[in-house]
Amino acid sequence: MKTTIGVFFGGRSTEHEISVISASQAMHAINAAKYDVVPIYISKQGKWYTGEALLDIKNYRNTADLLGKVEEVYMEPTFGDYNLYKKKRGLFGSGVVKHLDVAIPVLHGSNGEDGTFEGLLETIGIPYAGCNTLSSANGMDKITMKMILKSCGIPVVDYVWFTDKEWFARRDELIDRIEKEIGYPVIVKPANLGSSVGIGRACNREELIEKIDGAEVYTTRIIVEDMVEDLQEINCSVLGDCDENQASVLEEPIKSGEILSYEDKYVGGTKGAKGMQAAQKRIPADLPKAETERIQFLARETFRVLSCHGVSRVDMIIDRKTRDIYVNEINTIPGSLSFYLWEATGISFEQLMDRLVELAIKRKREQGMKTVSYDHNIFNLSGGIKGGVKAKQ
Repeated sequence: MKTTIGVFFGGRSTEHEISVISASQAMHAINAAKYDVVPIYISKQGKWYTGEALLDIKNYRNTADLLGKVEEVYMEPTFGDYNLYKKKRGLFGSGVVKHLDVAIPVLHGSNGEDGTFEGLLETIGIPYAGCNTLSSANGMDKITMKMILKSCGIPVVDYVWFTDKEWFARRDELIDRIEKEIGYPVIVKPANLGSSVGIGRACNREELIEKIDGAEVYTTRIIVEDMVEDLQEINCSVLGDCDENQASVLEEPIKSGEILSYEDKYVGGTKGAKGMQAAQKRIPADLPKAETERIQFLARETFRVLSCHGVSRVDMIIDRKTRDIYVNEINTIPGSLSFYLWEATGISFEQLMDRLVELAIKRKREQGMKTVSYDHNIFNLSGGIKGGVKAKQ
């Protein structure tokens, strides 16, 4: 029998459309002779749908028409229940649309890549590919990610972070701190968004206020980083788990301005290409061997210390003047699943998807060997328990 794979995509995220593109690429790369692929589209309103029409990327040009051709579904948050159920059930029958064996989330950004969806999958207990709740959350949040990396000796640029409420209450104090500890120019970023959404450069106080006000629209946590002015951006993908993994060849994205924009990543590039595959880039990046190896090492270390799993992409910055290398961020569910980097490394997209399924099943098997409950019932103890204190006899 074939293994049934549920591919989840879309979602309540500013990167909704990019997720649809990445998932379409992934589903068409899966070997249909080995696997039964079930597309599960999550709308911008958070409703789940499945159906054959979701496999054709052209259908997403008219979402209302598309949703009329598919069926709304859901999963029970019950451990061990891997079934996909019809939202509208008849009087008779189980209402089961499909029984899933493995889940592959291809959800970019908030409410999907940040650990929230992974938590649901862990509650259900279904084997799934990719980072778990903890590593997804830490990888998505640029603040906690940098804290962890810095504490583990992995180089990151200097930064200051704060909440939106702190910005409104202590604006002048925060500006003084940024100017004292970092100085201009700086990069302002929402802490938990990807795809360059809400990111801007500031070279003076007026621009700093403008960019922070712009980032605050998207998030409650904001990070301001020292900007390496003469920089070279290099990306490296990592595949495996935190104990056994490998690094891909490197890519150098080609940006149209000072910052790699949303349009640079997803609009420009090869005719007919979509998603991160469409971005203009040099593969492999033209770097000395020692720098290439250093970046691959830092990418794998980032993957390891964050306890990542599946396939990720680690984005680096090289200071052209000093040749210092910094880890910028990690994408725990990268655009296009970074398949183009693995093809350049010698692993086809089909093999990459095979590997993700294998990793999901391996992790589930290893988790099954751990103790998850303590075989004692305190309610059966002599005297009983009341408010944490032994009850009076």
